[in-house]
Order: sequence, then structure tokens, then C-alpha cells
Amino acid sequence: MFWSVTLSLFRGLGVSAELFVLTLLFSLPLGLVIAFGSMSKWTPFRRMAKRFPKLTGLAAFRPISAATDVLVWIIRGTPLMLQLIIIFYGPGMWFNNNIWAFENGRMAACVVAFVINYACYFSVIYRGGIEGVPEGQREAGEVLGMTKSQIFFKVTLMQVIKRIVPPMSNEIITLVKDTSLARIIAIAELVKAGEAYMKSDGITWPLFYTMVYYLLFVGVLTILFNRLEKKLDYFR
Repeated sequence: MFWSVTLSLFRGLGVSAELFVLTLLFSLPLGLVIAFGSMSKWTPFRRMAKRFPKLTGLAAFRPISAATDVLVWIIRGTPLMLQLIIIFYGPGMWFNNNIWAFENGRMAACVVAFVINYACYFSVIYRGGIEGVPEGQREAGEVLGMTKSQIFFKVTLMQVIKRIVPPMSNEIITLVKDTSLARIIAIAELVKAGEAYMKSDGITWPLFYTMVYYLLFVGVLTILFNRLEKKLDYFR
């Protein structure tokens, strides 16, 4: 019995790990894009405001920044569980078109929900890290004749990585535990695998046994992040 439970939970861990990896793979770069969008200074109505003095308020309006800020506000202000339910069940209920009706469609919907959610959280961390780099260092790069891309990759980026590792590691560890929400749309992740024994055999210890898997998963990530932080200590 113990070995059968262990193997079943290990398969559930594989599903959780797959969701974890796919979420990070897509949300980390998407979060950076959203961060750049929120910092966008593009003001398309500046010329219009100059021609029409009554519209001076439009001179400072930044549509890209405003749109991304609203998106981040909505995603951060609502539960991930609710977002997951809307993304999976919404298309079929509202448009009579279940876009997830294919093999692994549930996992695809889950990945989409997780990626959007965590990309918005990561974007705030990215933005804080980028804006936290002293302006004087960027100006020093310009004095040395460096281009904007050179300043970003050679001066700003490495310092941003140093600044964002602690909060980013906290979010990534939270992601490990949030993978348990996938059971809401009947994905057989780790917790659902343990819960199945409670429903079928009337035993609860497999559900508590899942804690061992989560602790090991988080423990490995904690060790990796601690090593990464030590490697970035040269910025102190």
C-alpha cells in the first residue's frame, strides 16, 4: 500500500512539476515585457494637446503604461482560483466554443492562467529592480559612450538580477504550492493524487504524505536560490 501511494503521489508530483516549469518558462519573459509596458513613456496625444489647449490633460497620457497597469491591478486583485475557473470554463459558457476541448486541454488552460497571473506579479518585481538602479550609473554609461542597450545589459541588468532574486525566489516558491489549485479543473496534480485515496479508500495519511513532496521540492529550490544569492554578492 505504501509503495502504491508513493508511486501515485510521484506521478502527481510530475504533473505539478510540469505546471511549475511551464509557468516559469513563459511567465518570466512575459513579466519583463509587462514591466517595460508599465514603464512606457509613449504619449501619442502630446501634439494634439498642443493644438487644442483644452486637451492639455492628454499630453501626459501614456496608453501603454495605463493599459498594463490596469491589467496588473486586475490580476493581482483577484484570486488565481477565480482566474483559472474563468479561463477554463468561460469560453464554453459565453461563446459556446470550448477552446480547451483537446488532449491536454486542461493543462493548457491551467498554464495560461498561471502564466498570466505570475507574469503580472513578476512584472512588479522587475519594475522595482530596474527603477532601483541609481540613475547616476546610467548617466555614467552614457558619458563612456555606451548605447542604451549596452547600458541595460552591462550596467543595469546584472544589478537588477541581484535586487530581484530574493522577492523572485519567494514568488517562485509560492508557485510550487499554488500548483495545487490545478485540481479545481480536475488536473491530477500532487494534492489531488493524495485526496483520491481519501475518497476511494477512506484513508487520510496519503494526503498528509504530500507534504513530504512539497517540502523536498521547496527545499531544493531554497538551496539553489541561496547559492545564486551568494554568487551575486560581488555587487555589495
